[in-house]
Amino acid sequence: MTHLGVTPVDDPAGTLLAVDFDGTLAPIVDDPTRALAHPESVKALARLGGVLGAVTIITGRPVAQVLKLGGFVGVPGLERLTIHGQYGAEHWDAAHGMVEPSERPSAIESLAARLPGLLRDHDAGDARIEDKVLALVVHTRGLGPGVMARLTEPIRSLADELGLRFEPGREVLEVRDGSADKGVALRQAAKKIDARTIVFAGDDLGDLPAFDAVDRFRGQGLRGMLVCSASPEQDALVARADLVLDGPDEIARWLNAWADAVGA
Repeated sequence: MTHLGVTPVDDPAGTLLAVDFDGTLAPIVDDPTRALAHPESVKALARLGGVLGAVTIITGRPVAQVLKLGGFVGVPGLERLTIHGQYGAEHWDAAHGMVEPSERPSAIESLAARLPGLLRDHDAGDARIEDKVLALVVHTRGLGPGVMARLTEPIRSLADELGLRFEPGREVLEVRDGSADKGVALRQAAKKIDARTIVFAGDDLGDLPAFDAVDRFRGQGLRGMLVCSASPEQDALVARADLVLDGPDEIARWLNAWADAVGA
């Protein structure tokens, strides 16, 4: 195993570990309500949570979904875990167990009213729409070839018209409020502990702002490490990553190897 050669082990107390959820801690599945966190990753995060400066999850999902699918509440070692949901618009920490309320923007209400008709007009009425309050996600997985490509420009145009952010992903097209992104959330988490080393792991286009944030940290003289949870569906992060792993199974092995290395 070559993971330890690039994983920082000399300053655990000054290290922030930030990880994406879907595609990184949890597998991508046809039904996103069944995307359970890899149990070995949860164990590893609990081990690392006792020795690292901070462990946080930065995800496009609402916090409530991550808590349900991850099983993080009450796990020994995760007493200081934080979750930044909906790209940082929601915040939760294990110590207080509170989620900051999110108000639904009027532009998202307009999107919700118009999106079903747009899908029908483009022969995709069977596509599932996931409502995340601050975002709507069109899931195209399992609908056959060409559906996502057919919907991309119409949905992008509608997002532009409404002043919303369009975010394509792995067989999903997301439209959301653009006031938060994973880079902002990562910078906030790093500032909170005055991190000297920042490690971020992700798998999809929505993680690019966090990759950019790590590059900026490096430019400021801090240490940074970028990890890609790779898949055949998305390779945008591969060239920029310091470490490329084969999906959530290998992410789990890497996290546990890191925990072994720091004596957790």
